[in-house]
Amino acid sequence: MAATAAQDHGMPLYKDASAPVQERVRDLLGRMTLREKAAQMAQIERTVVSRRALAELGAGSVLNGGGSAPRECDSPAEWAHMVDGMQRLALSSRLGIPILYGTDAVHGHNNVYGATVFPHNVGLGATRDPELMRKIGAATALEVRATGIHWTFAPCVAVCRDARWGRCYEGYSEDTEIVRSLTTIVTGLQGQPPADYPHDYPFLASVRENILACAKHFVGDGGTDNGINEGDTICSYDDLERIHIAPYLDCIAQGVATVMASHSRWHGERLHGSRYLLTDVLKGKLGFKGFVISDWEGIDKLCEPRVSRGSDYRHCILNSVNAGMDMIMIPYKFENFLEDLVFLVETGEIPMSRIDDAVERILRVKFISGVFEHPFSDPSLLDMVGCKEHRLLAREAVRKSMVLLKNGKNQKEPFLPLAKNVKRILVTGTHADDIGFQCGGWTISWAGNSGKITPGTSILEAIKESVGVQTEVVYEACATEPTVETGEFSYAVVVVGEVPYSESEGDRTDLSIPFNGSDLITRVASKIPTLVIVVSGRPLDIEAQVLEKIYALVAAWLPGTEGMGIADCLFGHHDFVGTLPVTWHRSVDQLPIHAGDGKYDPLFPVGYGLKMFRSYGNSA
Repeated sequence: MAATAAQDHGMPLYKDASAPVQERVRDLLGRMTLREKAAQMAQIERTVVSRRALAELGAGSVLNGGGSAPRECDSPAEWAHMVDGMQRLALSSRLGIPILYGTDAVHGHNNVYGATVFPHNVGLGATRDPELMRKIGAATALEVRATGIHWTFAPCVAVCRDARWGRCYEGYSEDTEIVRSLTTIVTGLQGQPPADYPHDYPFLASVRENILACAKHFVGDGGTDNGINEGDTICSYDDLERIHIAPYLDCIAQGVATVMASHSRWHGERLHGSRYLLTDVLKGKLGFKGFVISDWEGIDKLCEPRVSRGSDYRHCILNSVNAGMDMIMIPYKFENFLEDLVFLVETGEIPMSRIDDAVERILRVKFISGVFEHPFSDPSLLDMVGCKEHRLLAREAVRKSMVLLKNGKNQKEPFLPLAKNVKRILVTGTHADDIGFQCGGWTISWAGNSGKITPGTSILEAIKESVGVQTEVVYEACATEPTVETGEFSYAVVVVGEVPYSESEGDRTDLSIPFNGSDLITRVASKIPTLVIVVSGRPLDIEAQVLEKIYALVAAWLPGTEGMGIADCLFGHHDFVGTLPVTWHRSVDQLPIHAGDGKYDPLFPVGYGLKMFRSYGNSA
């Protein structure tokens, strides 16, 4: 009936929105040339977009790398204008197949200036709040949709098993069950599938309010030997399934549309070339019906040494596509990729059935996404970017992510909440007044940066807003000895932590506090009652003598733009409810360390977190 209705209106079946998705997919697939199919399997970076790439060759998708934006301090409207322009080019191609535009909105729409930046995942893991995660996903989806973008490369459901890993902050926890409980962000991003929706089938509730999600990085990226990014995960399949694969089951059950393969290896084999894990396990055993996308230049790494073209690059394409990769994040050498992929199919090295399977999966997601019927941005959503409601939600997430690790020299004399109406307080430390440091990596730029990189409230600003009008707040980025000696302060707040980083740039074997943070803490705490706030993507080394000197210790993780959430807890407007999502080691020599280890002797265990207004103790 659908075919007849489409024909009666003189249009191809695939353009009939009332037709079943699989019939539309079958119809469009049957009309496509090999070259058009191959082009759908390509994702290109926005800086290489051209009329030829989209209108003539029909590339299937576009992305922006971290820090790649229309221009500095770009507005949401400029993003939407850019994406809409690309979409118009795609729609002018022979078959008019729209693109999917993807971005790394991994803690809010973090590439866009002025967007709400939520805490990074490790902080959200401290909240243990699945409903909060769903709300964050929904808010992020609205801000991403406002810019005309259809798809985010999130959530990262890596289970971080070693704090030395440079992406540890992108995972919710070292505990698989905590990670699984917080995959509710998928439903926030994509919407809630109805009860009778086919299990394992990609889903999107609303073309106006939701975006496609991407569970990543499949699989084992958080379990590499010695925490080396893109390293080798050495474990049995049973452990891989129990620890690292399990969260993907929850994502797939919620209709996650896409899955991104990991740069890492399992027993020496790169995931981008693993037919067993991508096809037999993910698509077969787990039943995933969406499409698998590579990571940035991920297939290139199947060739050593890496080259830009020729037989070696063809070998990379051959291995990855035959392994089960459906869409390739190239991102720059589109025409080379297209020529080589077509060549490999024409010579029979890649079966046509594998191409048809990949393109069928891509088209299925495109039809489900509604992008054929609603290809362009909705200007009425622009006011949602960085709106008050979303910033209040981020503030809630910040305060729920705070973990109180020490409060008072003894249990009978708690130091927090801080007194508001004192004469003079000292705020010091590299991270006290720095939005960039609060947000961490994947914020405006790929690795993040320091300074006022986007609108927000710093910890210093939040403290100033929270104290009494008669209280003098003295701020020095690095408090000097004379200031400490003669300041006559009621108390001090020292805010220290890590510099922003991403991926391999964050791999560390030294987890001491940067900028001589321990020295600053000791200098201040030796003379003034001191609260220390650690802003970091993972636990850092806190020496016993430093911990002994301070009155209170708070793990703030990477809280994002809403520093008032920290002050909410410090001054007693809300109690601390966060608990550690990862083990806080005594020394980096203990790593890797996990709850359940035979000689588990951490500084603070997973699940630890004190309360101000209730008795001390562990909280799971």
